[in-house]
Amino acid sequence: MRRVVYRRHGGPEVLEVDRVPRPEPGENELLVEVHAIGVSLPIVRLSRADSTELPHVPGGEVVGRVAAIGENVTGWEVGQRAAGLAFTGAYAEYATVAAPFLAPVPDTVDDAAAIALVRSGQVALGALRAGAFQAGESVLITAAAGSVGNLAIQLANAFGASRVVAAVGDDGKADFLRGIGAHEVIRYDQTTEPVDVVLDGAGGEAQNAALQQLAPFGRLVSFNAAGQPVDVNELRYNARGVIGFAMAHLASRRPEVYARHRQQLWDLHAQGALKPAIHATLPLDQAAEAHRIMESRASRGKIVLTP
Repeated sequence: MRRVVYRRHGGPEVLEVDRVPRPEPGENELLVEVHAIGVSLPIVRLSRADSTELPHVPGGEVVGRVAAIGENVTGWEVGQRAAGLAFTGAYAEYATVAAPFLAPVPDTVDDAAAIALVRSGQVALGALRAGAFQAGESVLITAAAGSVGNLAIQLANAFGASRVVAAVGDDGKADFLRGIGAHEVIRYDQTTEPVDVVLDGAGGEAQNAALQQLAPFGRLVSFNAAGQPVDVNELRYNARGVIGFAMAHLASRRPEVYARHRQQLWDLHAQGALKPAIHATLPLDQAAEAHRIMESRASRGKIVLTP
């Protein structure tokens, strides 16, 4: 089978395509014949991280059909449509996925939408829930045009937000963001009226700027990127809170919540309340170009690879 692999650390240029035998699922795993792969910024960043073991096949979201079933796995049939997370080995024609991280895909959801919802949708919904968002509250979302941000905007509106503010580094994304439901679009260096909840996917200086936008009793949820140190005394003085959200913990430690969120995402999509934005669909051998787009922060929605 074909796969994308890198054998040295670096940027998109280190990605290459080779051929290896098809893997077999281990205990508590399933083998998926991959039809679509999701590209995400945390996975893209790993190629530059010295801590990443080599050689490495990037992970990510996969959608396809079950090709083989490992030992101790029940409730699945070969040929069944499925979507899930492969933490490594996703950029390939076949990928093994741990059973808890794989779920059936309704026939009403196409591959691209399923790719977006299986991870980015889960992150957006999980971050909103982690921030204890309530109908009538206001929300500010950083990295708002990304694969998580565009879904967070739509979810906040579906759940009754009084105001949704999209924060980005590029004014050119404003029309796109207003088109999917943002009431206001600001750059990271601009301010707005205080908000109740911040969902921060940008980190860095954008995180600190967003933190200053919180009203008393407001909550910032950090779900992606490298954050900066936070002064807890300043949090106390202003009655603000900061919460970290990692989907891996939600999926492994609270599988019943993870499953409930997944069904809610399918339902909202079926109702037309959640329409994942797809920036580009590229063939597997253009994975390097997909990584370049991600690193440029030019994307508006999800980038999908197709074997």
